Amino acid sequence: MRLKKIKLTNFRGYRNTIEIPVDEAMTGIVGRNDFGKSTILEALAIFFEIDGIKADKNDMNCFSMVNGENHFEISCEFDDLPPVILIDERVSTTLASEHLLNSHGYFEIVKTFKATTTGKPDKTYIRCQHPVNEPLNNLLGMKISELRVTGKDVEKNVEDKRTASLWRQAIRDAAMPYECAEILLDVDKGLGTETKSIWGRILEQLPTFALFKADRESSDGDSEAKNPLQQAVKDAQAALQEKISALEQEIQDSVLDVAGRTLDKLREMAPELANELTPRFKEKPKWTFNFTLDGENGIPINKRGSGVRRLILLNFFRAEAEKAVSGTPRNVIYAIEEPETSQHPNYQVMLMKALLSLSNQSNRQIIVTTHVPALAGLIPVEGIRYVTKDADGQPVVKMPEDAVLREATESLGVLPETGMERAKGIVLVEGKSDVTFLRHAGKCLKKSGYIPVSLEDVNIVPILIGGCGSVKHWVTLNLANDLGLPWCVFLDSDIGGDPVQVLSIEKRKKEVEQAGKMFFATRKREVENYLCPDLIKDETGVQIVFTDTCDAKNIIGKATSTKPNDVLDRFWPLMTAKKIITCSTYRDGNDDKIELIELLEGIVSLVD
Repeated sequence: MRLKKIKLTNFRGYRNTIEIPVDEAMTGIVGRNDFGKSTILEALAIFFEIDGIKADKNDMNCFSMVNGENHFEISCEFDDLPPVILIDERVSTTLASEHLLNSHGYFEIVKTFKATTTGKPDKTYIRCQHPVNEPLNNLLGMKISELRVTGKDVEKNVEDKRTASLWRQAIRDAAMPYECAEILLDVDKGLGTETKSIWGRILEQLPTFALFKADRESSDGDSEAKNPLQQAVKDAQAALQEKISALEQEIQDSVLDVAGRTLDKLREMAPELANELTPRFKEKPKWTFNFTLDGENGIPINKRGSGVRRLILLNFFRAEAEKAVSGTPRNVIYAIEEPETSQHPNYQVMLMKALLSLSNQSNRQIIVTTHVPALAGLIPVEGIRYVTKDADGQPVVKMPEDAVLREATESLGVLPETGMERAKGIVLVEGKSDVTFLRHAGKCLKKSGYIPVSLEDVNIVPILIGGCGSVKHWVTLNLANDLGLPWCVFLDSDIGGDPVQVLSIEKRKKEVEQAGKMFFATRKREVENYLCPDLIKDETGVQIVFTDTCDAKNIIGKATSTKPNDVLDRFWPLMTAKKIITCSTYRDGNDDKIELIELLEGIVSLVD
């Protein structure tokens, strides 16, 4: 199951029911401080009953309480539902057939909390479109003996009379057509013995939720830092328990032997005293380990800088969440409050890009809060949720339409990339290596007579947008359109890489072309795949072999002790026109074509 929407009612600052749709990959909750961003993440932590985070009386909206309300509510909608719910080896059913889906066809769990208590929910409901007439409205609460009585007239239609779900289905089929309406089905009172098994199976398939807060501790004494590693110690001990038991017995026998011989000697001197003494262990040996991570020069994590500590702890946190779903198809929701906290700007961007990459993996959702322009600019437009306040001072969550994005970007201070003031056209690229790639290729190919002009000659400027479809992309495009500048997009194709990323690029291509603009993607996996292996060997003495679709950036980086993101900047400026032609020539039917000449001519055509 995948989280689709969060609903809050009377919870903290959210007095009226507020709905927050969640993107299937990356959701970025942005807005000013103290407007309710963290409240959304903590509501999810309470809903999923995360250790250390409980509801309390202060979570009740004070204005609602004054008006006589005594409960607040947190509910979650889920899509990507299991096709069947397996109750045991022979019994299965579906959420739809049991009328457990809401009016939108999603599975929704509603948890209500008393305003005067602390801890777990007061009630848990399923919001669903359910039959309203008897006996259909109570079938889920009936035991199989009761279903047999209720369905005595349809017994012949029940294939396996031991299966309650088949009785329910036969009874419903016989009553067709029947009316359904939205109800809140109490999971404690509205489900019978057999349907409690359905509820248990549903809970097993809900996503795992993990919250990393901005104000958390960041030392190796932090319980969440210890947990994954301490669990690893426990797992190792369990695997070696037989050997540990044998060793314990050997130690015990050895010590008892020494004690026995000591008493024998004592008996020679004071037999009465010796006879009073009995050797025994006060308690069994304890196998304890105090685990930490030491860095260079033996410096432990709690003595490192706060940014490094938080980065390490964030990945401890990830390790624990991943372990919980290992070997299952369950989704993991990572909620990260202000990932920029204590991080150098370079680490902030690196971390956000890593989270974006993680969000593209199957069964992973990322929810982040931030008010740092550089990070907000990297969030995909469709994932933006802008938290602000209405004219009455009540918090509202706005979806990313043009007017909202303009308001959000102005509030956050997300600016377009500079350099557009002298441009007659722009080509939007993802990173600095793409700029190097296009500029050097154009300069070399023009100098050698392969193309008549370079991008600089016609004032076409490559602009970094950090990813097609990001907020920074949206801001830059709006400025380009306001200035009347023609634009196009150039991205790596990622062919041979992550299939999800390849599909994402195809999606962006369709969006750009539907807007009537040109979209260019590399025929090879990345720009690094166009480097010449012979040139690298001449420069470093290292012979490297890579294909058009393998991870050339990392292969070259590892072989030449170069950071992967610096590989192209190091070697591409050394490429001659001849080598560029050789490494970008491809076969099209019976003809040889040169990709980079076609690419540069296509971009130049922006201003023809």
